[in-house]
Amino acid sequence: MRDRAAIQERYLRDVLSVRLGGLAANLSRIKSFAAHEASRDAVEGLIDESKYFIEWTAAEAESHAAEQLVALQVQLARWQCDWSVIWTDPERRRHLAEESNTWSKRVLEMSGLLSQTAK
Repeated sequence: MRDRAAIQERYLRDVLSVRLGGLAANLSRIKSFAAHEASRDAVEGLIDESKYFIEWTAAEAESHAAEQLVALQVQLARWQCDWSVIWTDPERRRHLAEESNTWSKRVLEMSGLLSQTAK
């Protein structure tokens, strides 16, 4: 992650719903980039950044949302622990992409941004 302090400062300027939307966007990028073997470093960076986004956001979320965010953070840490195996195995990488997509949709729903745009 580039300058973590600067990223945190910028990230925390947004309201909770926008921060969750940013996290959902990161998870969607993981899904997209995982399809390309050359994107290993980009995906690894997005996973790391997403863990920090959760750390900086979960305390402000409602308890049910915070619980889900912590579960997501644990999943991201598991991916990091198994990173070299996941990335070199196309099936495991495909599974990571699917899980990331599922989480992206869940976090986007949690953000409330979809219902705000429907109004």
